[in-house]
Amino acid sequence: MSAHARLRRSSAVALVSAITAGSALLLTACDPSADGESAARSVNATATPSRTAGSSAATPATPAAPAATPSAPASAPASATPSAAATTAAPARPSAQPVKAALNLTKGTGLTISNGTRYVVMDGKVVDFGTVVRDLAWSPDGKRAAFVDGNGNLETSDPDGSHRTVVAKAPSGVTWSHPAWQVFTPNADELNTYLKPINNLQFTADDHGTLRILAVPAQGGTPAPIALGTYSDEDPAPIPLTGNLWPNTAGRIGSSVYANEDDGQVYIRDQYLRQEGMAVAKGSQPDRDDDGDIVFVRSVAGHSHLFTKGSDYREPERDLTPHATADYTEPAFSPDGKTIAFRAPDGIYTLPAQGGTPTKVSDTVGLPAYRG
Repeated sequence: MSAHARLRRSSAVALVSAITAGSALLLTACDPSADGESAARSVNATATPSRTAGSSAATPATPAAPAATPSAPASAPASATPSAAATTAAPARPSAQPVKAALNLTKGTGLTISNGTRYVVMDGKVVDFGTVVRDLAWSPDGKRAAFVDGNGNLETSDPDGSHRTVVAKAPSGVTWSHPAWQVFTPNADELNTYLKPINNLQFTADDHGTLRILAVPAQGGTPAPIALGTYSDEDPAPIPLTGNLWPNTAGRIGSSVYANEDDGQVYIRDQYLRQEGMAVAKGSQPDRDDDGDIVFVRSVAGHSHLFTKGSDYREPERDLTPHATADYTEPAFSPDGKTIAFRAPDGIYTLPAQGGTPTKVSDTVGLPAYRG
């Protein structure tokens, strides 16, 4: 991925397919088709579905009997967190059952796949988190996971699902989805400036049909809408305050990208610059790498394609999948920015960030994310 000096979760439903070291664990569920241009909301099979433009949630298929019954994780000991966060002592047990797996090439890649069950594909095996895991995201150092649990609340945990903490509880009638971890640690020269430490989770809140991006301290607290502004041009276009969803963060100061459902645009947001944000491309489901390059989804000739745009957002975007014959959605950059993982109807694929032939790495259909 080229570096520049300038600025630079659709239903995540269905099959869990992976191979464990000693047993094969997998889940099956229906996979509703998702147009990446219109279905930009992450709704999993075991979740109560939120409103999703251009698609409908499917009822999960009845899973087959387990090939091997996984052992339950040990009860999570309390972690040191502020009193605002409630710590979960023992994991809940959803009804999903594991079945035999097939393809799982995630070992050593940092790639993880969540699909709304308690099982997460990672490092060549399946990890039982002991609770429903929707829209899994990772802290930049890979030491903590963030997700929406079976009660619709925002939780964090260790990578094996232990030390679970309820960061915030969703109000009745409000659906939360697609958390993203935003972290910034000032260096010694920055400690006495306006740059302050950040350890937040951003996520989408669907409040009876009104979409906003909220943020909450990762240790627990009260969520609040993120601040949105405009570039300081002569006639700046107004930044929409609602219709926003699918936040992702990257870079040293945790700059964001997100999409707007109403105008179909991808936006960038800089945490500390006077120029807070602007629309940069037509599309949905964006992700950003540390250099400021972005990848996003756009509908072309009836299929969802993956596009990239460099950190100079005035330059044109490029179609990474010009020959797509299926919908490619939910792209995610690897930590080094060299690889993009994405969802297809039959599993998870990767391709070079500069373009190339996609490679199938898992039969699991779900949300790909990289653990840093």
